[in-house]
Amino acid sequence: MSALARMNWVRWWWPAVVWAALIFNFSTDAFSSEQTSRILVPFLHRLFPGAGLETLEWIHHLVRKGGHVGEYFLFGLLLARGIRGGRSGWKKEWSLAAAAGAAGWAGLDELHQAFVPSRGPSILDVLIDVSGAVAGQIVFAAGALFRARRRERAGMDSHKPIV
Repeated sequence: MSALARMNWVRWWWPAVVWAALIFNFSTDAFSSEQTSRILVPFLHRLFPGAGLETLEWIHHLVRKGGHVGEYFLFGLLLARGIRGGRSGWKKEWSLAAAAGAAGWAGLDELHQAFVPSRGPSILDVLIDVSGAVAGQIVFAAGALFRARRRERAGMDSHKPIV
């Protein structure tokens, strides 16, 4: 691989690699439900002073699952960005590969949690993660379609980037 090719690879892939490392970090004890509840439940209690502990714990649970969706939504977008590289547009294969990559990482993430005493693996979490990645691919495709239509309306060649 030439030096230029390596630089291009780094340019397009570094965000996905960094985000994957962050996801791995989120699977540690520091981000377990017990640890995050120490911060989020008191915060939620201030937001909803009349809510009981059971309600606050349910909201905490929803916030954590929403975090799964959000982190894999972004991861899916970053993977699609890396796969697309410097090319423009959208291809179904790029999104399928990005979703598959995110699904694989979600599975490895849950496997990692099996070895963290305060965590545990969950197939439901993998499904939640994949739903976030798929949602990211829908946004990725919609954005590419929007840009292509905008180029068409402007009478531009669809392969030239808009600056």
